[in-house]
Amino acid sequence: MKHLLIVYHSQTGNTKALADAVMRGACLPDIEGVYSQALLARDAGVEDVLRCDGLILGTPENFGYMSGGMKDFLDRIFYPLQGRVDGLPYALFVCAGNDGSGAKRAVKRIASGLALKEVQTPLIFRGQPDDPALHVCTELGSAMAAGLELGVF
Repeated sequence: MKHLLIVYHSQTGNTKALADAVMRGACLPDIEGVYSQALLARDAGVEDVLRCDGLILGTPENFGYMSGGMKDFLDRIFYPLQGRVDGLPYALFVCAGNDGSGAKRAVKRIASGLALKEVQTPLIFRGQPDDPALHVCTELGSAMAAGLELGVF
């Protein structure tokens, strides 16, 4: 069985709503060969990433950058995972107050340093998540889980 890990940080609940939608999509009944797990960034670590076959990161935009919680997670895993997760498929979603570009750029740079494989263009949602944003996140979760199940990634 494949393992999809969703790691996110949320302070206001907006990014959590997006992460919940990603998780709903990853757990659709027709996806049977993938175990999906969502963890707050503070609770996730090196072993969680080593166990997964795919990773989805979710962060709010704080001061034009990723959140401190996501930065802490990435700081804790970066050096222990360097050279150990090359090619691990990942996707990113950002809940932005501005344009989200700084948060996207920062996470992509770290993911590049870990040699993760981006399998979805990063998604940026501005403001409080609405139904279309939640729908896109549900599709992200189902696409990532289905890709893992079918061996596409």
